[in-house]
Amino acid sequence: MNASDKSREAGVPRLLILGGTNEARDLAARLAARGGFAVSLSLAGRTRNPLPVEAPTRSGGFGGVEGLEAYLKTEGIDAVIDATHPFAATMSHNAAEAARRAGVPLIALLRPAWQRQPGDLWTQATDIAEAVEKLGPAPRRVLVALGRNEVRALEAAPQHAYLVRSIDPVDPPLALPQARYIEARGPFPEADEHALLKTHRIDALLSKNSGGEATYGKIKAARALGIEVIMVTRPPRPEVETVDSVDGVLDWLETLSRTS
Repeated sequence: MNASDKSREAGVPRLLILGGTNEARDLAARLAARGGFAVSLSLAGRTRNPLPVEAPTRSGGFGGVEGLEAYLKTEGIDAVIDATHPFAATMSHNAAEAARRAGVPLIALLRPAWQRQPGDLWTQATDIAEAVEKLGPAPRRVLVALGRNEVRALEAAPQHAYLVRSIDPVDPPLALPQARYIEARGPFPEADEHALLKTHRIDALLSKNSGGEATYGKIKAARALGIEVIMVTRPPRPEVETVDSVDGVLDWLETLSRTS
C-alpha cells in the first residue's frame, strides 16, 4: 500500500497545490506545520532548480484539461489550490475546468497586482510583443525582467541594448547585437536594483505586473530614478473563488472541512 492509499484510507483530505510561486511554497509549509492534510505540489517544470518545498512535488504538465481531470479523479484529490503565477492563465483556465468536471472544489491564490504610484512612469502593454514595440524606434538601454521563456520577442527590436535577467540561462542566446545576461533569483532589494539601473545606465524597464514584494524593488528604483516602465498587464483569469493570501486559503479549507 503506498502513501496515497494510506492517506485515503485514513480519511485525510488530499490537496493539490498548483504552484511555482512564493505563495505556493508558503502555503505548503503552513499546511505541513499544521497537519491534517495530504498535500502534493505541482510545478510546471520551467525552472531548472526550483526552491525546495515541504510537500511531495511533481513536475511537468498534466496533458490539458482532460489529463488534469483524470489526475484529480485517480489521485482522489479533495480540493485544488491554484497558486500559479499571475501570468499562467492557460494553466488556471485548465485547472478551473478540470476541477469543475471532476467535481472538486477549487480556490485561486492570487497576489494583488502592483498599482501605479505617484512618480511612476508606466506605459501599459497587453502582451510582450506590444511591450517591445512600445520601447520605440530610437535605441534605448533596457532592463528586461520577463522570464527566459518570453524574451525571444526582443529579437523584433534589435536596435536596443538589453540587460536580460532570468533565473535560468537564456539558451541559446538571443539573436541580438547588444544583449547581456544576468542569472539571479529574487528577492531583489530596492537599493540593489537602484545600483543596477544606474551602473548599466538603464533608461527603460520591461516588466510583467507580477505583483508581490520579491521583485517590486525594481519598480521602486525606476520610480526614484525617473525611468519608464513598460508594464505588461495581467491576462484574464477564470472566474473562480479567489483570495490574495495564504491565510485566505487556510480559512477556505477550514470552511470546506466544516461543510463536507
